[in-house]
Amino acid sequence: MTEQTDSERQLVIQRIYTKDLSFESPNSPAIFLNEWKPAIDVDIRSAISSLGEDHYEVVLTVTVEAKHENRTAFVAEVHQGGIFLVKGFSDEEMNSLLSIGAPNSLFPYAREVVSDLVTRGSFPQFVLQPANFEAMYAQQLAAKQQQAGETH
Repeated sequence: MTEQTDSERQLVIQRIYTKDLSFESPNSPAIFLNEWKPAIDVDIRSAISSLGEDHYEVVLTVTVEAKHENRTAFVAEVHQGGIFLVKGFSDEEMNSLLSIGAPNSLFPYAREVVSDLVTRGSFPQFVLQPANFEAMYAQQLAAKQQQAGETH
């Protein structure tokens, strides 16, 4: 097996785009008449799919749900996509790059879209806090290892 040199290794962002977005405010306008003390739930996940010829699509999905007194104030969901060229890395390195590096690249775009959606819905500005994609990836690996151990 030949070892790849650094010049043969590539991670290139080809394109970043909003694949899908939605915003719902099912209890408006009544929700605006109350003092704003919401409970916020944030869910972040990513999916990777091969496009062939060393190209991969990574889609970062961010869902933010705000509830006030057990009533949904709003739900904002953004699917921020990116096409990445990845060459010259081992499978393990590639999985790490696509599960950590790619979502880190997409996150600022998703954060901006979520903030814009919430503000346009006439709610106070909402800024997503930084996400630790390395920890999320480690949790995924641990869950897969545990699941593999249970099936044997």
